[in-house]
Parts: sequence; C-alpha cells; structure tokens
Amino acid sequence: MFSRLLPVLRGSLASLVLLANVVAIFSAMIPVALVKLSLPFKPVRKLTNAVLDALAGLWVTINNCWIGLTNRSRWNVRVAAGLKRRGWYLVSANHQSWVDILVLQRVFNGLPGRIPLLKFFLKRELIYVPIMGLAWWALDFPFMRRSGRGSTLAKDLETARRACEKFRMIPTSVISFAEGTRFSKAKKDQQRSPYRHLLKPKLGGISVALATMGDRFDALLDVTIVYPNGVPNFWDLLSGKVRDVVVRVQEIAIPAELKRGEHAADPAYRQRLQAWIGEMWADKDRLIEQLQAARLAQADAVRPG
Repeated sequence: MFSRLLPVLRGSLASLVLLANVVAIFSAMIPVALVKLSLPFKPVRKLTNAVLDALAGLWVTINNCWIGLTNRSRWNVRVAAGLKRRGWYLVSANHQSWVDILVLQRVFNGLPGRIPLLKFFLKRELIYVPIMGLAWWALDFPFMRRSGRGSTLAKDLETARRACEKFRMIPTSVISFAEGTRFSKAKKDQQRSPYRHLLKPKLGGISVALATMGDRFDALLDVTIVYPNGVPNFWDLLSGKVRDVVVRVQEIAIPAELKRGEHAADPAYRQRLQAWIGEMWADKDRLIEQLQAARLAQADAVRPG
C-alpha cells in the first residue's frame, strides 16, 4: 500500500517545491523588472539583465535539485565541446513531452550554464499572465503578435525582428521545436511522415529566428532527446518515474547563404532551408534509431539467460 502511495507523495512534494520556486524566484524578479522598465538606459539594462539571468539560472538549478532527488534517473548526456556562455545559438530539438523543456534547461542552463538562458517565442497574450508575464518580459522573451487575417510572411517577419531586436546586443539562445508539436504515432501517421521517430519539420520557428538574427548566431545546436523506457509525462517527472534520459548535442555550422534573413520570403531560399533541415532531420532519425537499438542490446545483455 505504501509503495503505491510513495509516487503520489513524491509528486505532491515536488509540485509544492516547483510552485514555491516559481513564486519565490519570479517574485524576486519583479522589483528588478520594474527598475528595468522605469530606467531604460544601457548601463541600468546591462546590470538588471545580469541580475535577472542569475535569478533565472537559480530557478533552473533548484528545479535540477528536486528532479535529482525525486528521480533516480540515469542521464547519458554528450554535449559538443567549446560552447560559450557568452555566445549566440539557435537551438533545435525533437519534441515528445513537456519534460523536454526541463531536460533542455538541465543540460544547458542553471548555475553555471553552458550557454545563455534559452528563450522561447511566446504569444503576445501571455504577457498578461500574473507574475510570470512580467518575468518573461524582463528576461526578454520575444512576445509575438501575428498580423491577423490576411497576414503575410513579410509582416510576421517584421514582427519577429522588432521582438528580437534586443537579442542582437546580448548573448542569447533561441529554442525552436521544428516539429511544431509533440510527437505521437497518431500524428506521425496522419502526416505520413517519412521518419520513424519524428514528425515532419516545419520552417516557421527556424526561419523566423534566421530572418531576425541569422548573421548573429555562432551555430545551430542540434539536440536529440531519447527516453529509452518510454516518453514520460510531467507527472512522471514529478513523481520520480523517469528512469533514463539520453541527450546528444551537436554543434552545426549554419550555411552562410541561410543566414541572410532578408531572403526569408524567397521560394528558392525556403527550398534550400527545407533541404538543409530535412537532411539534419534524417540524421536525427537515424541517431534515435541507433540510441534505442543500443539500449535494447544493453537490456538483452543483462537479462538472465
């Protein structure tokens, strides 16, 4: 009976720690954010950005602590050498679960971090979320307002440029889940995806990021996440049921011709971008197959004969 209740107790405790972490850290950001809002001068902005990024790193570090305490996970992580805390990166990852976000933060961020804090494109309406909306604004998460009915790519790119203008001045990591949604076999079959473990990649997020600051990125970080024992949901993470996490991070040079964002609406440019992403996606699909096969072989090796 107790063994059945233990995951519930762990999950409840982890939920309380997560909630307290959100309230405490994001509340601490509010006065700093108000200073940043009231005094929009470069020296003040530089100081407040450093404080806000440190608070966000502390938030990730605390999350990493409770994840480590509640989950006896085996983390198999290989990250490209030479990543820079003061660099600019476009990060692309496969997407299976909300757990992916905390995995990415554990691999890249925290105190100290391997690369600058990951920034997500957010819907404009999310700026009004209590506490977190102000914190996201203070951390310079780009809020996007699409052009609405009859919107064009050119208008959306202009919206993205305005949202990301400040990224050109401070080291930044922009994350894009190229599949656009979490993977499932049903979605894969509906799409008739040519990949075994992935949905078809979309150009949206990556093309917007390249159009906005392609010439600023040092590289693209191609992240492959595999859960050998099955894809966990967020409650699995909270209740300590995540057993194995495999992460591979490759640093890939962005072709010079794809960094020229002013051509983002050109069909020939988009065709080259699609081919580049498609090749990367095919390699990722093969890597996932290899990692899963290696895990099965390891399980067979330790199984009693």
